Amino acid sequence: MKYFVASDEDRRLDAATRRTLRGDFVALSDGVTHYELTGPEDGELAVLVGGITIPLSYWDGLAARLHARGLRTLACSAYGRGYSDRVRGRYDEALFVRQLAELTAALGLTGPHHVVGTSMGALVAMAYANRDPATVATLTIVGPAGLGARPLPQRLLRNDLIAGFIARRFGRNLLEDHLGHNVRDPGLSARLVAMVQDAYRYEGSLYAFFQTLQDFPLHERKDLFRRTGELGLPVLLVWGDDDQVTPITHLGTVHELLRPRQTHVITECGHMAPYERPDDVGDLLASFTVPHPERLEP
Repeated sequence: MKYFVASDEDRRLDAATRRTLRGDFVALSDGVTHYELTGPEDGELAVLVGGITIPLSYWDGLAARLHARGLRTLACSAYGRGYSDRVRGRYDEALFVRQLAELTAALGLTGPHHVVGTSMGALVAMAYANRDPATVATLTIVGPAGLGARPLPQRLLRNDLIAGFIARRFGRNLLEDHLGHNVRDPGLSARLVAMVQDAYRYEGSLYAFFQTLQDFPLHERKDLFRRTGELGLPVLLVWGDDDQVTPITHLGTVHELLRPRQTHVITECGHMAPYERPDDVGDLLASFTVPHPERLEP
């Protein structure tokens, strides 16, 4: 799909714009990444890996809870999200894993650290763990994508001409429809939509979203779950019981393949448990990061 700028993308990400934004920026091999490294300097580090639409501010509530529990956090916006660069190229798994690896290296964060991934970010977190398991102390997976077959509408996106037409003509509506299924609470949902839409005013945002749908393997990822389960890492699995995006009906399959040490279902919670229930998820995560004496045998 050719790079395009949507008609309502009226802002450009550049050095002048970024000086007005919170957080920090670093140039990596694929582009500039927006990040925040916050919390107690002597705390163990939790690396927060977001889903397909969200900027780093998605993690604010969870980060605050983790800081109160003594953990340091690294949150970043994936390429094409938030205020990180809109890369003109493939938005595949390798891009996002490389971004994480380069970001932690650039900041001198050698690990091992606690890695937390939600939705598509859960797949990135698992791929990152498989790349270098020694850098991962614990792995927390929340409402993961990757189960089930690729639906017909997304199969159509494999064709560049069709994908380009859909993205330009219907992209904004499809994005807003996706966001509407993420969160149960209307107030939290409105905040989420405003947060995401602000970042989607920057040139190349809808292109990045649809290019990700084209390039990133979001379905039929049982092998990745199985390989991750065989690493022997301490894994925490968290899921909202009313998840409308990655349904909890897949919980049994994920549990069997991933072999988590702990599994927790958050009641009356939708797809975005770290955003909807940050204190609950933060307490589970902080308790889980207490040092594990030994890893499981692979």
